[in-house]
Amino acid sequence: MVRKINHIAIAVPDIEEAARFWKEHLGLEMSGQETVSTNKVKAGFIPIGESRIELVQPSAPDSPVAKFIEKRGPGIQHLCLEVDDIDAEVERLKASGVRLINKEPVAGAHGYRVAFVHPAATGGVLLELSQPPAEAD
Repeated sequence: MVRKINHIAIAVPDIEEAARFWKEHLGLEMSGQETVSTNKVKAGFIPIGESRIELVQPSAPDSPVAKFIEKRGPGIQHLCLEVDDIDAEVERLKASGVRLINKEPVAGAHGYRVAFVHPAATGGVLLELSQPPAEAD
């Protein structure tokens, strides 16, 4: 079951530069950064209410985010929905014939398990499903 919008990810060429806007103009501070090797990105999270804005910077030239920026420029890259049982959600989507990028959940930032739904299945939006680690519940 979907719990909430966990975060909205914005692809940026430079996290520090992007974070400056959010802090200087909106008073929102980045709470830290983490390298997510499975997606070849450096991610920084800006808490806002019970959700977050995730700034994602490519950490390798062949990362999906680098390709996104090259093709479309910086901007909203994906929407992340938090779920209570990612294994069940992935299996349900597979059984329904939904096109997935990840057939099985993979490691994400902050110990979350994640899986991406292909934009072709959602009307053009890259959708991330994420389940927090047990201690984050």
